[in-house]
Amino acid sequence: MFVVIFRAKVRVLDEEYSKVANRMRELALSQFGCLEFHAVTEGRDEVALSYWPSEEAIKAWKSHPEHVLAQRIGRERWYESYSVQVAAVTREYRKAT
Repeated sequence: MFVVIFRAKVRVLDEEYSKVANRMRELALSQFGCLEFHAVTEGRDEVALSYWPSEEAIKAWKSHPEHVLAQRIGRERWYESYSVQVAAVTREYRKAT
């Protein structure tokens, strides 16, 4: 399993951002094999964690035309700066519920 860590400094989040973010989450989860997706914005800092079964799924997601457009708009309008990290999950612990 892999995790994509997206961190950004927010410039502005408008109504279109919310619509696009919801659509991107929906696509990732329903069409690209994303296992989980969590995002938090606190002040001007945004962090999103998405979990994926493979690097191939991440690459397919990154190059999807709707996602490419969202990335461009993000760079131009919504984010002052951002970073993306991809990491392999090598160990996981859970408490059963």
